[in-house]
Amino acid sequence: EVQLVESGGGLVQPGGSLRLSCAASGFTFGSYDMSWVRQAPGKGPEWVSAIHSGGRSTYYADSVKGRFTISRDNAKNTLYLQMNSLKPEDTAVYYCTAGSYYPSVHYDYRGQGTQVTVSS
Repeated sequence: EVQLVESGGGLVQPGGSLRLSCAASGFTFGSYDMSWVRQAPGKGPEWVSAIHSGGRSTYYADSVKGRFTISRDNAKNTLYLQMNSLKPEDTAVYYCTAGSYYPSVHYDYRGQGTQVTVSS
């Protein structure tokens, strides 16, 4: 059974930081490009960042470039998203996804999401 389990979300003040994790199982994690996609209340999904299967290439939406860093540990089957200088407009449910569709929001597999709320 394929599972992607996100964690690390929460409530943070503007300017703060969070680190999201996504634990993968049930498929060959190291063979898949991975992405983070977010969905804010009342809005459609937005692609945030992607990383090549081997980790050598990373990609970011303009809205997060310079503030977010995507990484992966293929030995631990885990994807990460370090989020710094958070803004209220970063508030959303963040999903990790598997598949080579970026910057589209399409995916082969997706987790259940973790809520990130940026508010004072």
